[in-house]
Amino acid sequence: AFWILLKLKLREKGRIMSEIVYLSLGSNIGDRESNIAGAITALGTYSEIHNIQSASFYETEPLLNQDQPKYLNTVVFCSTEFSPFQFLDAVNNIEIMLGRPKVQKKYLPRTIDIDILCFGDKIIETEALTLPHPELHNRLFVLVPFTELDPDFVLPLWNKTIADLLISCPDNTVITKHIIQTNA
Repeated sequence: AFWILLKLKLREKGRIMSEIVYLSLGSNIGDRESNIAGAITALGTYSEIHNIQSASFYETEPLLNQDQPKYLNTVVFCSTEFSPFQFLDAVNNIEIMLGRPKVQKKYLPRTIDIDILCFGDKIIETEALTLPHPELHNRLFVLVPFTELDPDFVLPLWNKTIADLLISCPDNTVITKHIIQTNA
């Protein structure tokens, strides 16, 4: 309890630096709404993650591998004291908790997929993590909910707003706003 109070007091005084983070969440296996809601809830269990806000949910066709169910997607904003790699570890733990295998090939069905889109103005390129997300500007299922949350966010590397990237996005897939079916 002492450390939590100390951390809260330091945060209030601005001594703990917090970064803004945008995430993409998607699911196309099982109860897609619950999978995404569970991931958002799990983010809130970390004392280093705050101010979690979600865009609306959107239904989209899968990318590349069309032989699978439609996806439900959203974008989430939060702030954190984690480093980018600590945050990646937290995201990976949430995915595993929600039933995603530790190793999974790209473009296959999944209970949950969480991608870090941006971490403040950080530019990182490693095997484990690339920031900003290298395909963000090519995906309507990311740009539409991202624009809903923060259309004026200027994306590092591209130096364009999310709204500008949405206008120039080459993706022509159909994206439909989803009406939540599950009662909380």
